[in-house]
Amino acid sequence: MELWRDEDGHQINHKALKHPMRYVYILQSINFPERFYVGSTNDIARRILEHNQDKSHYSSIYAPWKLKTYTAFTDDQQACKFEKYLKTSSGRAFAIKRL
Repeated sequence: MELWRDEDGHQINHKALKHPMRYVYILQSINFPERFYVGSTNDIARRILEHNQDKSHYSSIYAPWKLKTYTAFTDDQQACKFEKYLKTSSGRAFAIKRL
């Protein structure tokens, strides 16, 4: 069971939250470090495993992957907008410079 902390430092079980988190993540290819993959999911560990088990056509070409960064959202629409932004040229530039 994965535990998270609230702003006061108290542990909380993220699976018990009323609104599950949506993660926007960036993967970096281990064999081709100039290659990145942006995606979103509600289960980041499962999704990375799927990418590394060739269950995604695009990502299987550059597998194996490692997690570079992720951002958690409580709002699915915000997560979707951020994922789309990261897939634009300005979003890629932002990610390279800031993430």
